[in-house]
Amino acid sequence: MFWVASQKTKILHRTDVLNSLVNIFSSAADTINICGNSKFPSQLLFLETTKKAIVSAKNNGIRQRYLFEITKDNIKYCRNLIEILGHDDYFRHSDEIEANFVVNEKQYLGSITLKEPHQQAIYSNMEAIVEQQHHIFGTLWDNARHLQDRIRETEEGIEAEFYEVINNYEKAQEKYISLARSIDKEGLLLFANSKAMLRANKIGVIDYLIEASAKKGALIRIICPLTEENFEIVKAISEKAPDIRILNYDDRDSSHSGLFVIDRKKFMRFELKEPKAKEFSEAIGFIVYSNNKVGVESSKSFFELLWNERVQKEKLKEYEKLKEADKMKTEFINIAAHELRTPIQPILGLTEVLRSDRLNAEKYNEFLDIIIRNAKRLRQLADDILDVTKIESHNLILKKEDISINDLISHALLDFKDLIGKKGDDGKLNLLYDEPKQDIYVKADKYRLRQVITNLLGNAVKFTKKEGTIFVTAEEEKKKDSNDSKEVVITIKDTGTGIDSEIMPKLFSKFASKSFQGTGLGLYISKNIIEAHGGRIWAQNNPDGKGATFFFTLPLQMSSSKLAHQTDIVETS
Repeated sequence: MFWVASQKTKILHRTDVLNSLVNIFSSAADTINICGNSKFPSQLLFLETTKKAIVSAKNNGIRQRYLFEITKDNIKYCRNLIEILGHDDYFRHSDEIEANFVVNEKQYLGSITLKEPHQQAIYSNMEAIVEQQHHIFGTLWDNARHLQDRIRETEEGIEAEFYEVINNYEKAQEKYISLARSIDKEGLLLFANSKAMLRANKIGVIDYLIEASAKKGALIRIICPLTEENFEIVKAISEKAPDIRILNYDDRDSSHSGLFVIDRKKFMRFELKEPKAKEFSEAIGFIVYSNNKVGVESSKSFFELLWNERVQKEKLKEYEKLKEADKMKTEFINIAAHELRTPIQPILGLTEVLRSDRLNAEKYNEFLDIIIRNAKRLRQLADDILDVTKIESHNLILKKEDISINDLISHALLDFKDLIGKKGDDGKLNLLYDEPKQDIYVKADKYRLRQVITNLLGNAVKFTKKEGTIFVTAEEEKKKDSNDSKEVVITIKDTGTGIDSEIMPKLFSKFASKSFQGTGLGLYISKNIIEAHGGRIWAQNNPDGKGATFFFTLPLQMSSSKLAHQTDIVETS
């Protein structure tokens, strides 16, 4: 049943759809415009009735313009239509087609579905609607591409050039994930800040980067500020895909922009409204997504520029470290050589004197003491070098036991008082210890802690020289970062020359020394011993400008009063 002129608009079903479509072809005076999605070409040619209508309109000299979304699946149908019409001048491609419609000078048939049994369409001969559809078709036609260009790109796997600005976060996230999933050979990713890596990990982008590297062998490079908050992600990447290269840059250099370049084919630029947001939806402002060749190459060049700049900075830092290490090692060799020569010379010289048998008993014992003292210096140097080797190879083993801080400090001070007395400095250099009211016990390696205290006292004596005071304290305090845990803080304060400003930044590093008065290993060893116990060590020059103070802490397993009570119980039982 045909649609009569008096009726204006109606929804058609089944055979009425096909009859109306054929009628539009047959009643056209000059032009028919046909617009359809990727499935429409096959539907037009599948039905013999519509195929005949197309051929009849061509024979009647009617100009037919076809605008389709061309895909690999419908290329053969498009070629069939070209054969029917005898040329391809009136065929074009567009990605923006959603619905199917046909329009001639006076009639319009839209939202066409030709698949049985769900045939359906909207028909209208209202002048305003027909005119509107001609305008829509004209706009799409003017922005469409020639059919043969699209066919060639489709057959050769060449993607048409596009440039999208997406401000819908859901679509932006979908494109982001899809782009990461599509990596074949190369992925370059610049994160705006450390939070951006967390967001990428949360939506699965990092997993696709790992997969591309580990399974496809793709080259993945990432530039991102490396902080504590993304440390675990970086660690996971290095474990699962060790070939992925990540360069750090200062978080202060972060911006509101990020960049993603894939296989030299596509790029995505991120513009963030909330760079520090946890969720992608909250952070994203909009993204620019394109396969424009100029845009891809300029984005890649920009990434390479940043990458090379960071690489050069890293190389420069590494060079400076190596240079500094080499300088320190050279200084250490010179110092060690001096330290070796100093005790060796009196040992050799006085040994020869002892062999002469020309000494009385007093001189003999005096020279023997000097030989023993210098031999101990040699042993200390050997022990220090051995300790550094253990620290570097992570073989510093602690034998912990319950020890008294009072006993430890008192015995160390007694040794130094005896040494000072033998040198004839007694009374001029004072060693004082302010004992706590209640003894403090720690679980620690007694030998190693005594080594630390001896090192610190030795430094204090050396730089205080012959006159002054060295004051030692031990106090039980609450840890700053905990309400329950406690620690003992031991301080060694002197009135000597203080710490040289040049040495201060590297005070606890290897070979940190400015004079031939030691190897510069003592404080490095002390630092590692204290940290192995779970404590901290630091130093500062005294505010009055006289001398320096060294501090170190040790964690307490329990309060001293509890430990004392526990000891009483054990002894009683």
